[in-house]
Amino acid sequence: MRRISVILALVLAVVIGSLGGQPALADGSAADPPPVVPRPTAWSGLGGSVSLTADSRIIVDPRARSRTQTQAASAELPGPARQTVQELAMMLRAEIQQVTGLRLRVTSDERDPADGDILLGLADDTALGAEGYRFASSGAIRVEAASTHGLFYGTRTLLQMLRADPQHRAVPRGRGLDRPAQQVRMVMLDAGRKYWQPDYLENLIRRMGYLKLNTLFLQFSDAEGFRLFSRKFPGLADPAHSYDRADIERLKAVAAQQHVQLMPGIDVPGHATVISNAFGIGFGDGPDPCTGAHSHLTPDWILDLTNPRTLQVTRSIVDEFAGWFDAPLFSIGADELPGQLANCPRLKRYLDADPTVTTIGDALNAYINALDDVVTRHGKRTAVYNGSEHLAAPQQSVHSSVVFLTWEGTGTTPVIPNHDEIAIGPFYVTPNNYHNLYPNESWMYDGWTPSTAPDMLGSGLMNWADYNFWAADGYFEQNMAAGRAILADRAWNASAPTDTLSDFRARVAEIGDPPGVTTAPEPPRTGDGRPSHHWTFDSAPYPSGWTYASRPPNTIMAEDLAGDLPGTSYIINNPTLINDGVRGQAFRFDSDRDGVGFGGLDVAEPWTVSTWVRISGRTSDQVLLSSRTSALKLQQYGTGKVGFTRYGVADYSFDYTLPLGKWVQLTWVTEPGHTTLYADGTRVGTVDASVPLPLRSIGTPQASLRGDLDELFTWDEALDPGQVQAHYADYRP
Repeated sequence: MRRISVILALVLAVVIGSLGGQPALADGSAADPPPVVPRPTAWSGLGGSVSLTADSRIIVDPRARSRTQTQAASAELPGPARQTVQELAMMLRAEIQQVTGLRLRVTSDERDPADGDILLGLADDTALGAEGYRFASSGAIRVEAASTHGLFYGTRTLLQMLRADPQHRAVPRGRGLDRPAQQVRMVMLDAGRKYWQPDYLENLIRRMGYLKLNTLFLQFSDAEGFRLFSRKFPGLADPAHSYDRADIERLKAVAAQQHVQLMPGIDVPGHATVISNAFGIGFGDGPDPCTGAHSHLTPDWILDLTNPRTLQVTRSIVDEFAGWFDAPLFSIGADELPGQLANCPRLKRYLDADPTVTTIGDALNAYINALDDVVTRHGKRTAVYNGSEHLAAPQQSVHSSVVFLTWEGTGTTPVIPNHDEIAIGPFYVTPNNYHNLYPNESWMYDGWTPSTAPDMLGSGLMNWADYNFWAADGYFEQNMAAGRAILADRAWNASAPTDTLSDFRARVAEIGDPPGVTTAPEPPRTGDGRPSHHWTFDSAPYPSGWTYASRPPNTIMAEDLAGDLPGTSYIINNPTLINDGVRGQAFRFDSDRDGVGFGGLDVAEPWTVSTWVRISGRTSDQVLLSSRTSALKLQQYGTGKVGFTRYGVADYSFDYTLPLGKWVQLTWVTEPGHTTLYADGTRVGTVDASVPLPLRSIGTPQASLRGDLDELFTWDEALDPGQVQAHYADYRP
């Protein structure tokens, strides 16, 4: 149903008035909003507060104890609620105990509710929708919704209010009706290129539920990997780096408690090298194959649409894994099919012979529709990335029920006629040095107007792992957390914020993490002279569970012999392997776009870095290691000397300039407030400043190095001069 903002504002004003409070403001924003995320869509503050005590109770409406929803909550999206009111009440008791220290009694005795009691109930009220709720805290705290989706969200508001109170016991007095502007409020993880630890996924689901985000989209395949393991498809997924049915059931159980839908996805027919290799169904397989000239990368990057077995295999894959999930959407990708594929003789012959398809667009749309038939049989809707609409398709149109994930859109208006959409384009987190995409937080908070058009289902924050295949989960969490919170706020409450982005960030910090989130252990620091990382820059294969989307030398791996942070070069403008390194091979860099992605978290001082470098040219700025916080410089901007930078603070230089065409071992030894440089084991000097060790990548998008790199080591301690000299002696040519 189209949500007309003016009508909605009037409806909410009437509803709030019926609760006895002050009406919402005319623009739909809330008067005296409580410090919660997202902002309530309508709220009237009544002054003062009501406090929980040891005598407070959680009172469950006995008529609703075993129910999950009323008829008024029936809706395709976000999907059915699976938690009963009684189950939610028991979970809330544990959460309140974690936040307040109080262990409340759960009862269905509705007689004589007292101030500080919490009443939970369902109402068959269409004004609430599938996820809305009423909240009243003028005495007893009452939360009412048409489903436990909404009831859960009302209790998140309660928990955040308690967190924001200095004593974690008081809730501001007020009344409101709160319901989302958009049906789908999504976070996506690239689980094809990267394997995410289950513990992290469970924490993410809890963080999403706390912020009223309702869809976790896990894209389980890309060219580099397939992450769902079924014995029906031996050789497709590596069991050690994928999720079996039991893993998925455990995630679904957590998601059901947090009212998050687990939306699965694969990517076909492009981005499918791992599937092509497993089944021999790529455009590079068989007689008269297509070539690299017909693809973005290799011909096997694309499944062979002319081969009947391709459809048989992918139908079987979709049929198997659609049955593992109960979310209402299943993505099949279907993006970035290269137009030059139309020049492949194999495809030309196929199009000439089949009267139902005359163009590559027809062939793609027919393939989408065939897989959509499988998805539909599972009671779900198919989602695809946009792009097929750019290909001429005179005979085949994508089924109208298919949802488009619009990465080319503005996020403010629908762009695909006759299809529902989810906006993703402005919300990319691709934290490598090639794409270097991060959400524009200022625009998202102050400038974005989320669309409530009937064909715009929602918005999604997309986390892509290009060139960060083995990155730490915490690295992505660090880069997505702020954008995720902003998207949660704006997709729920589409009205313009009345505070600043700085105020919002403070509010996010104030409410903290939700109950149940486990703290990730600090990575153990190495000591006793043992390196934490050692990249040799010798030729090495990808680890088990990863497939080359391209082939060496177009993509090369930096193996880590000491730690667990291997890196990969980019597909375009990648460094090359050379055979005259200090020890074995080395990487040669000749472009600012050359780089290696690690995706490591910064390491606090003390630390040491040592590497061999042979530069071949001088530029204004050459970066060895970088992150969004700091960088180690082979040539510092403005001086041309070796140094380091804390972005936004200062550039620092040592009195040393690298010679051209000569291997030199550089070593930075850093303690808090002091950094010492050594060249070939000899001390150059000390600068009275320090930065965290940056481990995002080699190079930056604008300033990679020019020359050769070999034997890069890091230590989680400050080596002494004798250790530095001994390390130099061990590797001296």
